[in-house]
Amino acid sequence: MSKIAVFPGSFDPITTGHIDILQRAVPLFDEIIVAIGINSQKKYLFSLEDRLAFIEATFEDEPKVKTATYKGLTVNFCKDIGAKYLVRGLRSNLDFEYEKPIAQLNSDLHNAIETIFLITQPQYGHISSTIIREIYKNDGDISQFIPEAAWKLMNS
Repeated sequence: MSKIAVFPGSFDPITTGHIDILQRAVPLFDEIIVAIGINSQKKYLFSLEDRLAFIEATFEDEPKVKTATYKGLTVNFCKDIGAKYLVRGLRSNLDFEYEKPIAQLNSDLHNAIETIFLITQPQYGHISSTIIREIYKNDGDISQFIPEAAWKLMNS
């Protein structure tokens, strides 16, 4: 039985912090699904198609990384695809305080799901998609905060 993990998020846009977590998670699993949750209540800067393209271009040479989209609870998506692990990145104790009850509730909903927390490397701890979007919307240069493949697609 293969070890399948899901790395869920909006990835609006994918950042170097996300890349750090994914690259460190790849050796731990047979397959990692970067899963973009679709939330009709949320307003995104980049289209779903663009976000998928950014991720796919970034990991085109890594066969263990796949992409998917889903609606509803992440834990239900995991059940549907046979994933037993959720990967989450932690930048600070605030992230941990936010993520801990979600992990516990996910375990209550589906006890076969294990959440794996990876601590972001210090050089990426200040990077968040929210801040990157603000810089981008205000004509700032975000090239150092996102993967090169995503930057190229944004500017093509």
